[in-house]
Amino acid sequence: MNRLLVVTLRYSVAIAVVGLFMFPIFWWGLTSIKPISAIFDKDKFVILDFVPTLDNYRTVLAASWGSTMDGRPAILSSIIIASGSTLLTVMIALLAAYSLSRLLSEHSKHYVYWMLLQRLLPPVAIVIPLIFIFRDVGLYNTHLGLIMAHTLLNLPIALLLLKSFMDDIPLEIDQAAMIDGASRVQVFWKVLVPLIKGGISATAVLCFIFSWTEFLLSVFLSSTLQTIPVKITTFASWTFGYSSALGTAAILPSFLFILLFQRHLVRGLTLGAIKD
Repeated sequence: MNRLLVVTLRYSVAIAVVGLFMFPIFWWGLTSIKPISAIFDKDKFVILDFVPTLDNYRTVLAASWGSTMDGRPAILSSIIIASGSTLLTVMIALLAAYSLSRLLSEHSKHYVYWMLLQRLLPPVAIVIPLIFIFRDVGLYNTHLGLIMAHTLLNLPIALLLLKSFMDDIPLEIDQAAMIDGASRVQVFWKVLVPLIKGGISATAVLCFIFSWTEFLLSVFLSSTLQTIPVKITTFASWTFGYSSALGTAAILPSFLFILLFQRHLVRGLTLGAIKD
């Protein structure tokens, strides 16, 4: 009986915690299908007593191109920046993880600690120097500039994750392949990379989500170029339904990636700790 009570209590707490974190997303999505009269009803608090509408989505996803309410340029910019930074981050992290795991294994923990310090550094601490650097080299208000900035933020966590996956592959596999005549490049591309493809998928999904939702660097390193988080802040208070619709539409890719790669994602998160 006591065991049943403990299990029931555990699941009840788990459901309550999940509900607490999911309720804002639920409310965001619910508001996106409310008409303006239901959102700003001064006589009563409208929860479910309304006729759903897709007008908010039509406004932000089908308005005339370049208009104030059009969210498609922001979606396109977010896709370009998140995809570009994810690809660049994974490629650099793969090479660095191989070096730390195979070539510098005896001293890798010192480099790992240094990378951890980079991850702990808040973005606000580097945003002002980046503004001046990007303006001087012509990267301010460009997709390439934001891709490089997001890569800078995501590289430490990507390196730690990929190194942990490579550390789980026995060194004897590399040695056996090299005895058979494979070079280090061939061992890397034809042996190690296929073996850790699950870890690469998990790392790529995390990097994409971090870049997709990043706000601080996107707002400071661009003026007319807007990502989805920046675009949402430009809507006026009376257009709350439009911002909710754009925000809900922006959440869908993240949920889709999580559903598609959930097995690899969970394994990547559990193997992301530092191992000496």
